[in-house]
Amino acid sequence: MGRLQRFIMEQGMYTSFMIALVATTGSLYLSEVLGFIPCEFCWYQRIFMYPLVILLGIASVRKDLKQTIYIIPLSAIGMGLAAYHYLLQKVPALSEVGKSCGLIPCNVDYLNWFGVITIPMLAFIAFSLIFVIQLMIRWTVKQTHT
Repeated sequence: MGRLQRFIMEQGMYTSFMIALVATTGSLYLSEVLGFIPCEFCWYQRIFMYPLVILLGIASVRKDLKQTIYIIPLSAIGMGLAAYHYLLQKVPALSEVGKSCGLIPCNVDYLNWFGVITIPMLAFIAFSLIFVIQLMIRWTVKQTHT
């Protein structure tokens, strides 16, 4: 087994847990401390991120690599929601749809670093990292058991 595979097997769940925890505390900081009211798509993304903290925390403590079966779909759906939300913010043709999202328009950029990094982009990065790590865990487990 290579070094990357060994790292993924030993630290993959813990790394994914830390990513989910940072994303969750970050979203709570933005809404509860800075007062940014989440839009509808932000809530949908939270619905898929918050359970990941619990599932990945339990999987990390138990060293349960079979949890990938639950983590992969949650992170994939969250990734899709975050990508769509980002497009609502950045694609002019979709910005009209974002205005009618709810009480808080989904195309509002509370945070816009370098013209690219927004809250949905940060969520997309977090979901993507978790998704890729979980796929690597699943692939490595299958490789070692065949």
